[in-house]
Amino acid sequence: MAAAGAEDAVLKQEEYLDVLTKTREKTGISKPRFCYLHRGDVHRDGDYHGAVHVWIYSESTHELLLQQRADCKDSWPGLWDISSAGHISAGDSSLFSAMRELHEELGILLPKDAFELIFVFLQECVINGGTFINNEFNDVYVVTTLDPIPLEAFTLQESEVSAVKYLSVEEYRDLLAKEDPDYVPYDVNGGYHQVFEIISERYRENLESRSLTLEKQLSRYAQISLSAELTGLTSADKEALALLIKAAAIMDDIFCLQVWYSNPSLRNWLKEHANKSQLDKLKWNYYQVNKSPWSCLDENKAFLTTADSAIKLLPEATKPVAGWKGLQYRTAFPVVKPPGANFYPPDMDKKEFELWKNSLSEDQKKEAIGFFNVIKWHSEIFLDKAESLDVVVGTNYAHDLYIVPYSKEYKSLLGKAADLLQKAGDLASSPTLKRLLHGKADAFLSNDYYDSDIAWMELDSKLDVTIGPYETYEDGLFGYKATFEAFIGVRDDKATEQVKLFGDQLQFLEKNLPMDDVYKSEDVIAAPIRVIQLLYNSGDVKGPQTVAFNLPNDERIVNDRGTSMVMLKNVSEAKFKLILQPIADVCISKEQREFVDFDSFFTHTICHECCHGIGPHTIKLPNGKQSTVRLELQELHSALEEAKADIVGLWALKFLIDKELLPKSLVKSMYVSFLAGCFRSVRFGLGEAHGKGQALQFNYLFENGAIVLHPDETFSVNFDKVEGVVESLSREILTIQARGDKNMARIILQKYSVMTQPLKDALRKLELVQVPVDIIPEFPIADEILQKFTED
Repeated sequence: MAAAGAEDAVLKQEEYLDVLTKTREKTGISKPRFCYLHRGDVHRDGDYHGAVHVWIYSESTHELLLQQRADCKDSWPGLWDISSAGHISAGDSSLFSAMRELHEELGILLPKDAFELIFVFLQECVINGGTFINNEFNDVYVVTTLDPIPLEAFTLQESEVSAVKYLSVEEYRDLLAKEDPDYVPYDVNGGYHQVFEIISERYRENLESRSLTLEKQLSRYAQISLSAELTGLTSADKEALALLIKAAAIMDDIFCLQVWYSNPSLRNWLKEHANKSQLDKLKWNYYQVNKSPWSCLDENKAFLTTADSAIKLLPEATKPVAGWKGLQYRTAFPVVKPPGANFYPPDMDKKEFELWKNSLSEDQKKEAIGFFNVIKWHSEIFLDKAESLDVVVGTNYAHDLYIVPYSKEYKSLLGKAADLLQKAGDLASSPTLKRLLHGKADAFLSNDYYDSDIAWMELDSKLDVTIGPYETYEDGLFGYKATFEAFIGVRDDKATEQVKLFGDQLQFLEKNLPMDDVYKSEDVIAAPIRVIQLLYNSGDVKGPQTVAFNLPNDERIVNDRGTSMVMLKNVSEAKFKLILQPIADVCISKEQREFVDFDSFFTHTICHECCHGIGPHTIKLPNGKQSTVRLELQELHSALEEAKADIVGLWALKFLIDKELLPKSLVKSMYVSFLAGCFRSVRFGLGEAHGKGQALQFNYLFENGAIVLHPDETFSVNFDKVEGVVESLSREILTIQARGDKNMARIILQKYSVMTQPLKDALRKLELVQVPVDIIPEFPIADEILQKFTED
């Protein structure tokens, strides 16, 4: 018993690491870092595992902080090395490990927004005569400080670190290149050269060149003023409108935070410094278009770096030093846009989420994949409250995931918005608008959106309002989490009456969809359609502007009540005039240009939105289990759903024409206007769901002869083939959705959602003649209201 007790004591002291596969997936096995009792350990057995490298970079001196490894270290004793590094213990997250190592080794306590993950480096080496095998996936972080940290401010962990010093980036790289024996070796000509390239590149900028690049990126958007007649509104509604616009502006604040946790500080910094120089003004202007540092039209490529970000002062991060005000750092964001945005921990992978989800009860599973919450590590609770990371280390559940409802995560902002909606609801003249606004205010506080979304579907008011969490495009990890947005407008009564036909025909269309009858629904509900003139939008309306939306996305409501759609007519008119018509002049053959008209463009947009409401939603899997298309296709759902709505919308128009519900004169114009629209949407980029879905359709139709390329590099529709090819693609996509077949969804997207040469040639021509890609709407009425609000 005594021997066993001694063994237990040793085991408790051992650090366990998660064993990974060669592709960095967790195996579910953890093993000791060292084998005190002659059992297997990761370094003796050569198991793949995780670690973190943290570099502290001084911006003003262009220097990196190095630490001298303690003489007692098992590897590279006494050599100069990374600022801070360590293993990711079993169950720990990468970011938490980076924060912990920096605190333990150097006595620096920084929040998560100081850490920028720049790349992952696989280190494979054998040292110590073959007894130490290091197969390590290193998450490489940079912490950017304004100036060097005084050496007296560090608290060194004697068992790990002997000393610290700063070296210039160039000098350190030269020492490594020469394989100086005093420094831990890194191959600066191999994968690890990225540390030096990334840091050097961002501080080597040519101001004139960068300004020209931003000007070019901004020139892809055409500015246009959007307004509407308010004469149909009562005086009470006009008062309510002012409150609604203020509430809608708060959706911008919430969405900003949903994109990335340091995004609000970046936004505020850019705004405050916009008048400092022409370059700073361009940064701010382009940021306002994208609402993040990632460019929507460039497949989310970053147009800013951490070097452009906000500066924070944190005196308590280190020991105090006389005459030094404390550590100043840049709030960080990654160059590569995080697929999980700020809905999940940045260092959580999909497998970790799935393993955690599968450990939950059925009700908890539904909540975990629900629209209206974020997922966090338990350690984040302690980090917010603790003065030291020691409080977190050793807890049994610090690194488990848990769910936080939006009503709690955004409590302060939603409370303000709810108060404004309650007051606007009190003023509203329409009973249905009053019900909507009061219901949405309650939902913001309770996190239960069901009743308020039903109220939105039943809205019958001259003043039209959409506000709340709806679309899931920003969640590129799973497509589960909804972003906040707002659309405020005035209903166009004449246009609304004209489009009623489409909403009334949904069950008829469902019954005749080109897919097997077993997948069809018998209870599709007619979809109300409202046409509005947009006065203001906010929240998740970054980059290319939507011309319509079909909501809600909650499958419970879709099954019970169907969907409703809103068409933004003045936005559609602006896009047709400024973008689609010029595209047709460049890309459509001369013989078919006359068929491109606004009515066809707008009519297909209506059908696109209608077709979001038909086809598979709740499905039965081959194993008999009930599920939804969204849950089964996950991150692939959005792009395939946009392709479905588009191509099935085209099929639906032809079907309604054949049934004499629409004029036959529409046939050629709808196909050619659709073709022109392909080039419009693909220009949004293949990192965006609409662009990806549009590329799929164009390439499929082109491959099957429905679209023809001419020697003069213009395109036309083959009217003899297009109807059959449209039906064929509609059937293929609908069947993939009905079966919840993620593998086939991936195959069709990988094959067709690519930038083929015909598309590249078309986009090149459009760029040469400088046809705008999209619009930047200006809202004079809303701006006046918000200006008064700011002054008050």
